Amino acid sequence: MCSGDMDAFRVLIVDDEEELVSALVERLNLRGFEARGVTNGADALADLETTPCDVVVLDVKMPGLGGLEVIRRIRSEHPGLEVVLLTGHGSPTSVEEGMAAGAFDFLMKPVKIDELALILRSAGSGEDARRQEERDG
Repeated sequence: MCSGDMDAFRVLIVDDEEELVSALVERLNLRGFEARGVTNGADALADLETTPCDVVVLDVKMPGLGGLEVIRRIRSEHPGLEVVLLTGHGSPTSVEEGMAAGAFDFLMKPVKIDELALILRSAGSGEDARRQEERDG
């Protein structure tokens, strides 16, 4: 869960692929994050009601409550919470809609854990990693 060490960076992974959720949670925890995961949008929203988080990593395409609806609700109910989108379908429209809805950034699957960790730390600090890279050349 996302309680305990006040310095731990708390991440909620939301994806309908259970194996991916388990792998990302495990690998992020090994890198010093406090990660947990759920496998659908409704569980993600319920989880956020009870347990604070710093960043949500959210799959765009999920059965039931999809990622775009979830990000809209997060923006409404938890306006300060950053969201990083995951997409494995290469759907530029969904990514554009998600970014327009207020996502911090997005990643294509398969996820590179080091890239995800960098984006999570940037989201937590309020600094956009990609804009920083552009400024730094």
